[in-house]
Amino acid sequence: MTRKYFGTDGIRGTANQEPMTAEIALKVGKAAGRKFAGRGNFRHRVVIGKDTRLSGYMVEPALTAGFTSVGMDVILVGPLPTPAIAMLTRSLWADLGVMISASHNSFEDNGIKLFGPDGYKLSDEVEKSIEADIIDDSNIALAEPRLLGRAQRLDDAGGRYIEFAKGSFPRKQLLKGLKIVVDCANGAAYRVAPTVLWELEAEVISMGDKPNGFNINDGCGSTSTEAMCARVVAEGADLGIALDGDADRLLVCDENGRLIDGDQLMALIARTWQLRDQLRGGGIVSTVMSNMGLEKYLGGHGLSLVRTGVGDRYVVEHMRENGFNVGGEQSGHIVLSDYSTTGDGLIAALQILSVIVEKGRPVSEVCHNFDPFPQILKNVRYTSGDPLAAISVQNAIKDGEKRLGADGRLLIRKSGTEPLIRVMGEGTNDSLVNEIVDNIVSEVTASIG
Repeated sequence: MTRKYFGTDGIRGTANQEPMTAEIALKVGKAAGRKFAGRGNFRHRVVIGKDTRLSGYMVEPALTAGFTSVGMDVILVGPLPTPAIAMLTRSLWADLGVMISASHNSFEDNGIKLFGPDGYKLSDEVEKSIEADIIDDSNIALAEPRLLGRAQRLDDAGGRYIEFAKGSFPRKQLLKGLKIVVDCANGAAYRVAPTVLWELEAEVISMGDKPNGFNINDGCGSTSTEAMCARVVAEGADLGIALDGDADRLLVCDENGRLIDGDQLMALIARTWQLRDQLRGGGIVSTVMSNMGLEKYLGGHGLSLVRTGVGDRYVVEHMRENGFNVGGEQSGHIVLSDYSTTGDGLIAALQILSVIVEKGRPVSEVCHNFDPFPQILKNVRYTSGDPLAAISVQNAIKDGEKRLGADGRLLIRKSGTEPLIRVMGEGTNDSLVNEIVDNIVSEVTASIG
């Protein structure tokens, strides 16, 4: 069955337009609730969190109505990071967890991410089953009046996650003496992230911590790091930490304002955990987007880089199936399964900070582990059709692959979360990579018309 609603990271779209309408959210609640409420003869519960975008006020009550209508109790926790919802789902023995967020997208968009009782994102098969009931909900039995679900707010949810995150940091270490700029993207971590760092005795300079429903990811956070990098230099800080709207990814910048991406951060964690005899799987799991320089660095230390399709859920699936405990994406999704079931920007940041404290050297030295191959990524927005099916585009791709040969690679794909064609080129020759990417982008743009 072709997937109508679910993409690579749940359901996502423009708020108040299908699929992100109150009507669809109601159907999601009914379908997912019925799917998981049949697991036993006991009261069933779902945890619902959200980020700070305005449309959360529309989606949250619609989901709540759907879940309660099939007899499921709802626990509302308000704005919290996506990994906090995964954690609370397990901690509260809930049947299901829901995060209302469009992650790094602007406020106009929103999304629905679903977690199973184990705190992991649902499999493709389960999502397909739920989607079938969203499309045709005639077979979903509504609860009798006396069996309707109840909804309540969990006031200490933020505090629970703060303690959980701090528990991943070594007990004998503190962040005393470190000046840290943290950019919360005006998103879900605007309270918890600065609090965790402050309680570990860092000097904290907060940015992106005044959400108003419209400013999430707006010139801030991990998708727009210029202001954070400049602030680090201006304040003479040791480093900067940038989270995205739902705080499941992060990027870091050093004391010079130089950005450090997810590949460098995974390299640091993998090598550190290898030396501590903590790394499992003999390497890490990442996606086809990760730089060839990361692969070369890991290989030099006897470690492997296993690549999956784009999307942290595919990284996690491979980690679980093959015994890895470190994985992630170049964009900053870092999954450390010793602590969390999904990408957690704050916990990953704490692991990086632990190494910085341990080594006592500047962040520019600690976090720069390899020289990346020149890599160019450009996006082309489209409205309909399949630009990649055009013969001119396919010929441009074949020509580019031939010119790069064994010294590089191309990755051209549709985004799973936005109407974008992503064109990525990588190789040893910077100017050649640029030329090839620009040629493919031109052909894609021409095919759109």
